[in-house]
Amino acid sequence: MDRPTRRPCGGLHLDVRDDGPRDGAPVLLLHGFPQDGTCWSRVAPVLRGAGLRTLVPDQRGCAGRARPRGRRAYRLELLLQDAVALLDAAGVQRAHVVGHDWGGIVAWALAAHRPDRVASLTVASVPHPRALARSLTRSPQALRSAYVAAFQLPVLPEALLGPCLEDLLRRSGLPAADAARYAARMQEPGALTGALNWYRALPLSRLRTGPVDVPTTYAWGNRDPTLGRRAAELTAEQVRGPYRFVELDAGHWLPETRAGELAELVLERVGGTAAPG
Repeated sequence: MDRPTRRPCGGLHLDVRDDGPRDGAPVLLLHGFPQDGTCWSRVAPVLRGAGLRTLVPDQRGCAGRARPRGRRAYRLELLLQDAVALLDAAGVQRAHVVGHDWGGIVAWALAAHRPDRVASLTVASVPHPRALARSLTRSPQALRSAYVAAFQLPVLPEALLGPCLEDLLRRSGLPAADAARYAARMQEPGALTGALNWYRALPLSRLRTGPVDVPTTYAWGNRDPTLGRRAAELTAEQVRGPYRFVELDAGHWLPETRAGELAELVLERVGGTAAPG
């Protein structure tokens, strides 16, 4: 992927990789924790090869000029505003939206609250937020999600994660080169705190993500250690538009480890939906 350019988005300057033909259908790719936009480096070229334009930001907290202090600056409503502002800055009215991990949560919110800006939705790993909430009392999901509560603590998560993040990522199934790259990025001043503030802002957000009506594909890895089957299956109840659920024999890191399959799912979804830019 080409080097990113800085674009003003929601009062911040996000690093955005804007590649591919300008007349191609636009695809917005949103990364999660503790990734950056390079998580799509195996997916985006396939999309561009099919004639699509890809918009790949380093989201709030990751980009060097977009690390505001304090957890309130990472509320979901602000993350949503960033995505809309990015589309505005790129001159895109509607995009096919793809999200993984936390990027998936932003993608679900974008489809629910701004369907006028979303031509289609493809989410990897993370179920619809309502499905995830329901699963907490109907499955072992609460145990899988216990780390979210631990991340609410100040300072301590940074102290514990910082020295061992690369090793933890490798052991979770992330390829070694990706683990090293993300861990190095998180060593930049304020980067790990910015990334953790996405979790810390959860209790402060007033935005609630309801059902979505846009055409949606949800891909889930059945060996994901943090996101279980019950939440994945309940997601179907939260999509009122055309919907496809794809179970992969994979773990959590689908953009890095199942890039070809994920890219094909995006192309399939894009191909069935007109998306004027």
